[in-house]
Amino acid sequence: MEDFDLNLIAKKSVQSIIALVSRTLFVQILSIVASFVLTIYLDPRSFGIFFLVSSIIVFLNYFQDIGLAASLIQKKEEPTLEDYRNAFTIQQVLVIVISIPLFFLAPKIGEFFGFGKNGVFLFDAFLISFLLSSLRTIPTVMLERHLNFHKLVIPQIGENLVYNSALIFFAVSGYGLASFTIAVLARGITGLILTYLIQPWKIGLSFDLVRTRKLLSFGIPFQANSILALIKDDLINIYIGKILPLTQVGYVGFGQKWAFMPLRLVLDNVIKIIFPSLSRLQHDQRALRIVIEKSIFMISLFIFPIAAGFITLSSSFIEFIPRYLKWEPAIISLAFFSLNTVFGSVTNPLTNLLNAIGKVRITLYFMVFWTALTWILTPLFISLFGYNGVSMASFMVAVSSLAVLYKTREFVEFSFTKPIFKPLVATILMAIFIFLSKPIIVKSLSLLSFEIILSIIFYFGILFLIARTELLSALKLVRQNIKVGI
Repeated sequence: MEDFDLNLIAKKSVQSIIALVSRTLFVQILSIVASFVLTIYLDPRSFGIFFLVSSIIVFLNYFQDIGLAASLIQKKEEPTLEDYRNAFTIQQVLVIVISIPLFFLAPKIGEFFGFGKNGVFLFDAFLISFLLSSLRTIPTVMLERHLNFHKLVIPQIGENLVYNSALIFFAVSGYGLASFTIAVLARGITGLILTYLIQPWKIGLSFDLVRTRKLLSFGIPFQANSILALIKDDLINIYIGKILPLTQVGYVGFGQKWAFMPLRLVLDNVIKIIFPSLSRLQHDQRALRIVIEKSIFMISLFIFPIAAGFITLSSSFIEFIPRYLKWEPAIISLAFFSLNTVFGSVTNPLTNLLNAIGKVRITLYFMVFWTALTWILTPLFISLFGYNGVSMASFMVAVSSLAVLYKTREFVEFSFTKPIFKPLVATILMAIFIFLSKPIIVKSLSLLSFEIILSIIFYFGILFLIARTELLSALKLVRQNIKVGI
């Protein structure tokens, strides 16, 4: 049966990752450029308003389908058209119930947080984008379920190309916070149009109580897990947006955005493939072990050195990049958020593994613990360390995520230390190299770029010496599938 063909699933997974990375490479580079331009042209307060408003909308996004999309992806049998229409109907009702009151409350919300008229316009733009994104859920599920990420990536490329291009153009043109408003609307419209061009489906409304109960038996615990993650991450951002000055919120947002950039570039692409792939392989212990170990290795291979680079070189970026001195107060936050990514990146696949094999209630219990810990530590650390306490608390919670390792091993036997050991050793040696060479080499922005290139060469040189077999195996797998994946 195709669902249980390990070779086929492995091949499609690799091809999908290659497609996601290769086809989005330009967009990812453009996203980095856009973030860089924004941090030059926008003041910390405007950056803080965007960080706060986007956190509010991200929080709302997770209430729009109560886990129905994940249920359709995880379902062993192929969903019927009525299944899709049933989920679509429930989702649209939820979205309308959430959106309409918020449109009327937008001015009051802006007044409560103090982000002004332009902030309210941005909030309205995000709400419209929220409505548009809900219309894309079902065709996106259809593509994800069959691992057709080479198609799914096309609307992602289009919407992000439009979004980042608009951000750069309008920010440089002096539109300030309004740059985000225009870009958010343009992204929402572009993504919706391209999604339906790639994966059209027969839209219809339907409701069946039996179908709904079956989907919700997995969907509600899964979405409760996601909502707790939002309470842990995005709701805490909304909280700090109220208790801290918006300029300090901007420092937190700056540190988080840059530190989490590697997660968006590497982890998100891998995780998009892991959950549907593991769901198809949930019957096969050996296959699960292979996929999870290789995933952890590939994630740590890239996340570890990037995090180390941010920690060791951030002060030099602040010093030599024009108009960047205003971000000097964010260096400590950037360092702790970077440490967060090291722990979070290697444990995230484990929670996805538990979800894929149907142990969603276990991840829910973990998320309850992490959410409680976040809300205990963040206010405490803010009172002790000011706005830097946000990143410190985030780091402590990330360290505690290692606890999921022991529970996961009860269901799937795999090695955790083996896939991370060699990338960790190479990263530590690279950090020592930067620490020793930076005072000698880094005297200007051009020499800072030279130092980065040297560090990359040093890292992969060490890795080739100590992990040659793993690297060659990964390269061979990529070469075998690259023609199809690109």
